[in-house]
Amino acid sequence: MYDIAIIGAGISGSSIARELSKYNLKTLVLEKGVEVCQGTTKANSAIVHGGFDAKEGSLKAKLNVAGNKLYPQLCKELDVEFKQNGALVLAFDEEDKKHIKDLYDRGLVNKAEGLKLLNKEEVIEIEPNVNKDVVGALLCESSGIVCPFNLNVALMENAITNGVELKLQAKVIDIKKENDIFNIKLENDEVIKSKYVINAAGVYSDKINNMVGGDEYYIISRKGQYKVLDKSEGKMVNHTLFQCPTEKGKGVLVTQTVHGNLLVGPNATPVEDKEDISTSRDGINEIVENSRKSIENIDFRKTITSFSGLRATPSTGDFMIFASQKCKNFINVGGIESPGLASAPAVSRYVVEILEQEGLELVKNQKFNPIRKKNKPFSHMTKEERDEVIKQDENHKKIICRCETVTEAEIIDAIHRPCGARTVDGIKRRVRPGMGRCQGGFCGPKVVEIIARELKIPVEEVLKDYEKSNMVIGKVKELRGELVEI
Repeated sequence: MYDIAIIGAGISGSSIARELSKYNLKTLVLEKGVEVCQGTTKANSAIVHGGFDAKEGSLKAKLNVAGNKLYPQLCKELDVEFKQNGALVLAFDEEDKKHIKDLYDRGLVNKAEGLKLLNKEEVIEIEPNVNKDVVGALLCESSGIVCPFNLNVALMENAITNGVELKLQAKVIDIKKENDIFNIKLENDEVIKSKYVINAAGVYSDKINNMVGGDEYYIISRKGQYKVLDKSEGKMVNHTLFQCPTEKGKGVLVTQTVHGNLLVGPNATPVEDKEDISTSRDGINEIVENSRKSIENIDFRKTITSFSGLRATPSTGDFMIFASQKCKNFINVGGIESPGLASAPAVSRYVVEILEQEGLELVKNQKFNPIRKKNKPFSHMTKEERDEVIKQDENHKKIICRCETVTEAEIIDAIHRPCGARTVDGIKRRVRPGMGRCQGGFCGPKVVEIIARELKIPVEEVLKDYEKSNMVIGKVKELRGELVEI
């Protein structure tokens, strides 16, 4: 029997889990994926928005501004990359200038920090590569960028070390309530019992809500496609560059990542399939052309990969975070689209407030430790530091990924940490082998071997990311034999 079961281990579910670990509660996180961070969190713009864009008085506005203020301390505690680089919303005509003035006024109402209106000369001074057709911009100095993968993992690692349990490959297929206890049925027929349920299931949050009779909202999945460029293009911009937003979202942005790459995207396309993360030539061409409005001379020949992600757009237009009136002790955390990443720290606190209002007794966990430390990346070490860690573990001598200078010791550590990696992409998101120019062309096979060895599984069982995404299906000679027999 659990006090609380959280459905979903993305940024919202993991943040809530970490917040609940501050109390003496028996908490379980159920994640349908092979890894945490396999949904929206792994494929977004990685922007910690300042809070000027959300509609005045909305839950989005309130939690965005509150979450933004929590980021510096949170990332310090969790040892996660975070850079408050600021954001610019660019104006290219008089209509755009009116729009950014409206955003400025809205931001003041929302109490967003660091807002300034700039003229053409001021914009070009701080962003020399910007399209010279620019006529002005809204600057938000409090906006930032983060590594969403590492933050998601760090939150869950810290939650686990403070007593939270995580169950992977635990897809929820039904929820029944009997005598004030939730019976949560998983795909493998296992039943989890819990006194409270928190629905943080991303694009599936409406389906989970429907299981208890809720119909307050539905989710529209919007696919956004992105391009990632080599680090040689990363210095094209100093701030995150937005264009004036539309009804579909904040439009195509151009930004540096915390790791120094250039990120361009997304577009916004409604899709029915909640698993559709394919890219398309038309979609990629759309973001390339739209990005030139902000920066004309991006060298897209230096693209190293393209990807897409799904946004859980709610039918109501606002975050759906509330205690269900149709099923007591069931808490919805649905419709967490942008600025969901920025809002996550505040969302978790808001959920705890709701739980307390619902009657949950909260007793402080006196052993709670907010600090999660990761090892310093080998690529960031001085020669002296490298010599020292090699003395401690000779696996640091073996460079597995030359593009990102990742050692075998770092990969092994990523596998054996709390909430450890179980897939090739899980390793990639944690310590970056395969994130460089060759995209795993050279290091990929070695990563597969290390995972198989450390998890004590056959190489044929090593997955790229999701279930059934096996990296190896057999030996070439054996497969050729089968083909001959056919």
